[in-house]
Amino acid sequence: MAPGLGGSAVLANAYHGKRVLVMGLGLFGGGVGAARFFAEAGAKVTVTDKRHPGDLKPSLDALSDLNIHYVLGMHSPDDFRAADLVVVNPGVPIDSPLVTMARGAGAQIEREINLLFKLTPHHPKLGVTGSNGKSTTTALLGEMVKLADSRALVGGNIGGSLLAETRGLETGVPLVLELSSFMLEGMAEMRESPQVAVVTNLSPNHLDRHRTVENYYEAKKEILKHQGPEDTAVLNAEDPELVNWVSLVKGRLIWVSTSFEPEGDAAFVEDDRMIVRIGGEEEVVGIVSELRLPGKHNLFNALAASAAARAHGVQAWQIAEALAAFCGLPHRLELVARSADNVAFYNDSIATTPESAICALNSFQGAVTLIAGGYDKGSSFEQLGAAIVRKARRVVLLGATASRIEESITRASRDGGRLPQIQRARNLVDAARIAHDGAAPGEIVLLSPACASFDQFRNFQERGELFTHLARAFAASRGARLG
Repeated sequence: MAPGLGGSAVLANAYHGKRVLVMGLGLFGGGVGAARFFAEAGAKVTVTDKRHPGDLKPSLDALSDLNIHYVLGMHSPDDFRAADLVVVNPGVPIDSPLVTMARGAGAQIEREINLLFKLTPHHPKLGVTGSNGKSTTTALLGEMVKLADSRALVGGNIGGSLLAETRGLETGVPLVLELSSFMLEGMAEMRESPQVAVVTNLSPNHLDRHRTVENYYEAKKEILKHQGPEDTAVLNAEDPELVNWVSLVKGRLIWVSTSFEPEGDAAFVEDDRMIVRIGGEEEVVGIVSELRLPGKHNLFNALAASAAARAHGVQAWQIAEALAAFCGLPHRLELVARSADNVAFYNDSIATTPESAICALNSFQGAVTLIAGGYDKGSSFEQLGAAIVRKARRVVLLGATASRIEESITRASRDGGRLPQIQRARNLVDAARIAHDGAAPGEIVLLSPACASFDQFRNFQERGELFTHLARAFAASRGARLG
């Protein structure tokens, strides 16, 4: 048997011919990865999702070569009662009545990320979570680790499922994982945490699912709870919640700050240098002015990734090389078009919280037209309103949260701020047109919605792709060059 094949082979043998139900196919790869893994292991796989086939086409196309039974547009209780194993999408609450029914009927309940951990017991894991910045930090960390070990894989909440990669995976291959609160919530029963854990920041999010901030934070703590004395935690020294998590840390603690030099092991900025200090030894891992990512929040992401990489054993020069080359991820403060008169269009569709939109606004100087609004997750927009008053010349609002955001802007302006021009749009096409039509030469048009996209789109990627298409068309009408 090849190195690293044990877990996958055992699971394949254990579930050959078994009835496996994948609940929630989705569009982010986890459901696809689980369905493919079990189908190729010889299981009788049924995929069920409340969405209709047209909404799931990319995922269905990815599985078209496999013998899988689909129940779409609904969930049938009979499928849950008949299953030997139910693989639950992270977006499905643990206390779902259908999951409870399946468990009561004797089914094993599993989640894709838990399966990955069980299949890779001899592979070091570096996990990243947080309310904002976790995707960029994960991607950066992945690039750093790959320079030290080209076999390294990046996945989790970013880049799709790694389950299929477990077949043939050599022992010791590092896995760099973005871990959402939903994933971590499901990992609680497994009692396992990554060997290197990064928490970028915390702010209220997903309250429509977690119900309270305390529940949300408790889910996030799973990334640290089961570490051991040989493991490493990388935490934000400027986050008022995270500074109280010291008691959770059982191994090395590395504090990260862009504003001051923390004591002990730390990652920080000194003049134009990015420094990581571990065990009293300081190393320069990058140059601030050479980073290609805009904004102080991205400087933090770079420092956090550097600290985690160095803790894993990546050399300082490899970290510096990755930092200098990294251009960012799609839909994350992505410059997608620039007109001949220097109107720049930025796609920050990933900004699904007020805090992430505030970070985006703070990344720019000069005139900004902000496009914001979308699905209501129960977040507060008070701080966003104040940031818009400080930073935006105009704001175009759309979606279910438009009225709440406008109210927060109006309240903030009463405290002495200048009230920006506020316009309403029916949809994103209308919003992009309004933003473009009123943009002065040299202005920034920024899509940073501060909200999820589910009121009008399947996901933030679809929203960002539409904005990118519109931005390039509008920029071309002014005489454009692509960003």
